[in-house]
Amino acid sequence: MKFFKEFRKEEILVLCYRLFLAFVFYQIARLLFWFFNKDLIKVDSVADYLSLAYHGIAFDTTAILYVNALFILLSLIPIVINTKSGYQKVLIWLYFITNGIAFAMNFGDFIYYKFSQARLTSAAFQVAKHETNIFKVFTVSIKEHPFILIWFVLLMAAWVFLYKRFKINYKKPVKLVPYFIWSVVTLCISAVLIVGGIRGDFKHSTRPINLVDANKFVKTPLQGNIVLNSTFSFFRTLGTNNFKEVHFVDQKFIDENINTYKLYDRQVQDKPNVVIFIVESFGREYSGAFNKDKNIKDYVSYTPFIDSLANESLIFPNTFANGRQSIHGMSSILAGIPSLTDAFTSSPYSNQKIQSIVSVCNDLGYDTSFYHGAPNGSMGFLGFGNILGFKHYFGKDEYNHNEDFDGMWAIWDEPFLQYFAKNVGKSTPFMATVFTASSHHPFKIPAKYNGKFKKGKIEMHEPIQYTDYAIKEYFETAKKQPWFKNTIFVFTGDHPNQVYYSEYEKAMNRFAVPLIFYSPNPEYQLKGVNNELAQQIDIYPTLADLIGYNKKIRSWGRSLVSDKKYEPLIVNSDGTSEQFIYGNYIYRFDGKNIIGIYDKNDLGFENNLNDKIKSPETEKGKLIAKAWYQDYMSRVINRKLN
Repeated sequence: MKFFKEFRKEEILVLCYRLFLAFVFYQIARLLFWFFNKDLIKVDSVADYLSLAYHGIAFDTTAILYVNALFILLSLIPIVINTKSGYQKVLIWLYFITNGIAFAMNFGDFIYYKFSQARLTSAAFQVAKHETNIFKVFTVSIKEHPFILIWFVLLMAAWVFLYKRFKINYKKPVKLVPYFIWSVVTLCISAVLIVGGIRGDFKHSTRPINLVDANKFVKTPLQGNIVLNSTFSFFRTLGTNNFKEVHFVDQKFIDENINTYKLYDRQVQDKPNVVIFIVESFGREYSGAFNKDKNIKDYVSYTPFIDSLANESLIFPNTFANGRQSIHGMSSILAGIPSLTDAFTSSPYSNQKIQSIVSVCNDLGYDTSFYHGAPNGSMGFLGFGNILGFKHYFGKDEYNHNEDFDGMWAIWDEPFLQYFAKNVGKSTPFMATVFTASSHHPFKIPAKYNGKFKKGKIEMHEPIQYTDYAIKEYFETAKKQPWFKNTIFVFTGDHPNQVYYSEYEKAMNRFAVPLIFYSPNPEYQLKGVNNELAQQIDIYPTLADLIGYNKKIRSWGRSLVSDKKYEPLIVNSDGTSEQFIYGNYIYRFDGKNIIGIYDKNDLGFENNLNDKIKSPETEKGKLIAKAWYQDYMSRVINRKLN
């Protein structure tokens, strides 16, 4: 019996209690995450929420074991001094430093899920490494949302209090051999349980659980974000590379159905200038011109100038973004390359020769330039702009008037767009892209305009009015320039931002952006409303067509103004699954299987037809989605984007 006395029962029970506390507080964080985002993630009943929370335990287990692996090891390792007060103090510091950092990850998503539409992933590193103002962004966010910090402090205080409720009494082992044997056995059993917990099960036939697995337990894909926790999604995406070649169909099927290459034969004598406006956070929701037929009760537009310009333009009220972040918008709009679960621009494959509207214009002798009022290099635009081949880059350094800096991100839109209007056109024809900045968190406008614009219903409504005003002032200046009349202007958003109307809370409408083609030159016939499905990757082939580029182009998008008609195939990703709109249906794809089929009008993904419908159309649609994905992966990995 003396042999069993050296079994470290008290230490093991207290360790289990300490790990149990982590599970309790992760569930509290899950509830708070849903509470702050309940308008975006619909849960029908308490029972439904409890089901989501229950299935989230598997993901919490993985996260908690990741974070506490060292703590568990040091708690169980047989070094005799484990129960001494000094050693236990070391453990408590280790426990709360690691768990505190991991727990805090979830609190950031209480607010930023509204903008990112996905849980925190390691992609945050890719964004942060290009910015010099991260600490300032953090402090401003805390100042704007102090309740987040208050909740965190209160919960951590409660966690510390509960941790200290059960202490380990000092006990010196008498028989060292039994002590070490029991410790080794306990460590071995713990190691097996930890491996199983991190993987999600003990089956050799399955891979470790991943972000996609959260969607197994939901009624709508957005609920997967409740099942997940931010710690899990961050750690699971560290060092991942979802770029892998796959083979679902033969090349003939891809050639016949995906139409990766396109050829347009428009004849253009006097090459037009091209100006592309990528408007920061410009969701389709904010602009009245794109919501006339949406039947949104009490709808209010916040872009009066854009609305007036739309009346003189060719617009596409059913346009979708192909990415979730600003740099995704740049690759989609200029190069026709969407970002899937992993962003192309932060992948090992982004530094390759890429055919784009930039290279096409360079080929035709255009002067090409990119303008962004942030510190040079911000958002990764300078690096990717160099890959695309822009001849000139104009940022905050070139603007060289720090008095117009907004103090956070960039030069205010109004002065920077005036600079843009006056600086281009020194050589024609030219292609210039400007990426605005002011309609961005922390949603401020210049002090001199306080009171000029409506506050609106959400923070975004005031700064988008300021940007709309800045664009209006830009046009007043541009109209006076000799290059203005023979210029094609394009307006779109990089991605949407805050949502007010329920129509835009729908999962697919989180990608809803406007698209405008305008030219004062009637020769280009850019007038009217086209309700066909469109996307950012259509902009590059449309412009290549309009400027008379008669060589073959590589593009998954299509010209929206050509007589050559290709069926729309809309592509984007919510960060866990790829989404395709094709024909009458929306297909969700996890990289291996089609996991959802929805009617194309079911933008909220409320009724999954995957197990309810099987028709020639849906069977072909499944193949089209897989074929597109296969072609995308092959071209990116094998560097065939030229």
